[in-house]
Amino acid sequence: MAATAYAQEIPVRVIAKMLGWPLEDAPIFREFVHDVIESIDLPMEQRFENFLKLEAYLRAQVEDHLANPRDDLTTYLLEAEMGGEPLNEDHIGGTIILLLLAGIDTTWSAIGASLWHLAATPADRERLVNEPELMPFAIEELLRFYAPVTMARLVKDDFEFNGCPMKADEWVLLPFPAANRDPDRYQDPDRFDITRTGTQHLSFAAGIHYCLGAPLARLEGEVVFERLLARFPTIDADTTPVWRPSLTLRGLETLQVTVR
Repeated sequence: MAATAYAQEIPVRVIAKMLGWPLEDAPIFREFVHDVIESIDLPMEQRFENFLKLEAYLRAQVEDHLANPRDDLTTYLLEAEMGGEPLNEDHIGGTIILLLLAGIDTTWSAIGASLWHLAATPADRERLVNEPELMPFAIEELLRFYAPVTMARLVKDDFEFNGCPMKADEWVLLPFPAANRDPDRYQDPDRFDITRTGTQHLSFAAGIHYCLGAPLARLEGEVVFERLLARFPTIDADTTPVWRPSLTLRGLETLQVTVR
């Protein structure tokens, strides 16, 4: 399955290497992502129990890095200071968990959807094979077209938007994929254009909420498809993909392709 055997493997290995954690624990990282991000419909007691497993694993890795410092992000955070004081445990743990969860699921979702597009759209794939210099533009258009994240925010005050009443402290979903197809912002927004420039999409959010890992996600996408298409210029979709049932994450659950 390309959505799991390929797309999921890449960001897991990248994040594990950055943190200095065992690459052979990749299946455990995927389990953490599933438990914390995807299983939001489980009873709170079960979700809390799942989070405790992540916390225990994190604690073991931190203790190992304290005893055996090395050149990785975990050791860097343990030795870092802010205002002349070491970072507290909550700061270190929260940063690592954010990187582990947000840096894996969103990226593999984007890679999987992009892989399906290239398999299902031979003209775009062939153009990238013949004109690899278009890859940065293609990555931006893939991100615009298949934005993997929809965020939720709390309503601050009672408000009515286009006839829809919203009450303070209610949750509102902000569908970035919809914003990325705003006809007032993009010409012919529902058409995928591999040469589109000046995209400035909202797939990584904006302002103070702009994704910290955006440069890494872009780099992963470029390297992944540059290497893949250089080795396998032909990719065929074998079946109709199955999208994951999620309100906040847009990615593929299953995808079968043939490469040659």
